[in-house]
Amino acid sequence: MEKSMIERYARFTVRMGANVQKGQTVLISCPIDVAWFGRMCAAEAYLAGARDVVVHYNDQQLTRIRMEGADIEALKEVKPWVLASYMDYYEGDGSMVRIAISAEDPEIYKGVDLDRVDITLRARSIALKPWIELAMANRVQWCIVSVPAVPWAQKVFAGETADAAVEKLWEAIFTATRMDMPDPEAAWRDHAVNARRRIDRLNGMDIDALHLRGENGTDLKVGLADDYLFEGVESVSTGGVSFLANVPSEEVFTAPHKDRVEGIVKSSMPYVYNGNLIEGITARFEKGRAVEVSAEKGGALLDQMMAADEGARHLGEIALVPASSPIRKSGILFYNTLFDENAACHIAFGSGYPTTIKNGSDMPREELDAKGLNESVIHEDIMVGTPEMDIDALLKGGEAVPVFRKGEWVL
Repeated sequence: MEKSMIERYARFTVRMGANVQKGQTVLISCPIDVAWFGRMCAAEAYLAGARDVVVHYNDQQLTRIRMEGADIEALKEVKPWVLASYMDYYEGDGSMVRIAISAEDPEIYKGVDLDRVDITLRARSIALKPWIELAMANRVQWCIVSVPAVPWAQKVFAGETADAAVEKLWEAIFTATRMDMPDPEAAWRDHAVNARRRIDRLNGMDIDALHLRGENGTDLKVGLADDYLFEGVESVSTGGVSFLANVPSEEVFTAPHKDRVEGIVKSSMPYVYNGNLIEGITARFEKGRAVEVSAEKGGALLDQMMAADEGARHLGEIALVPASSPIRKSGILFYNTLFDENAACHIAFGSGYPTTIKNGSDMPREELDAKGLNESVIHEDIMVGTPEMDIDALLKGGEAVPVFRKGEWVL
């Protein structure tokens, strides 16, 4: 892949994705496999006027080695400095922004004892919960992007050499993120405007529930939280700065009411959870809770996910994505939720976003609970949309308004 294209991607990530402002501190998390891209983003951040740039490198191979060899009690322990490595900058001079670079092997933990994987990753999620809640409330700008690494590329393009697989994955990423267009920034601005038209329409409809029906057996009514808000593509921080949380992003999403989901839903794509694959998920909901869950592959892993806490069996997000999205049209299964969730409508088990409740970013937890927003240590997006899916908005006045027909927007 041409260096100029990758430099354009790094510049876009910093300037439009995270939208780094003069005087901000930038925290970058980056796999060591693609440390060079972290450095490229750091250089761009300084050019954008960053006060400072701090990079947290991570090593999945080393994490796996620790999972397999460390004492169980050690795996349960996360030292206070881990949370402080984020919060000290959030609470320090100036404001901060986060860039997360993803290049994970989808099956990095395959073969590792599932309990050891769960203990390790859950301990970190619990320890970082205060920071995660700040990000989910848009109290900081944040942007997640992906960069090819050999294990991931060869999972997506099986049978290819390392170099060929990485090259193909770069091409797929650039298409999915509009980096291959003559003016990516203008393309994203147009995309955000189009999404905003639908968001405004949905927010003005006084919706009680969304009804999803698919040819695969999905028949699910998702009641919406009180004072719900739809969001999508472009976000705005509590400091008033716009940013792109996910690159790519094709979804328009909102908050289900944690106690008002009924029916059956079936997954339409494999899902990567804790470095392993889960396929063929079926869930049946009663009064908002998934009372029955199963999977054709990875059932033990799914059970583990459902046991994370009480909120793990309730929904925190419902997202609408047309079957004509660039990711779906590519025909590529990325084995990466950042991309695959933008190929199909999806639901998320676990925590909801306060920003999907009117004035939710400023609400204490008990008020968000009263509105119906779910809380959990997990947020796991499961793709459920199909090219034949129909979705209706069931209004509080009793009318059913078509939203999707055969997988496409009709609003």
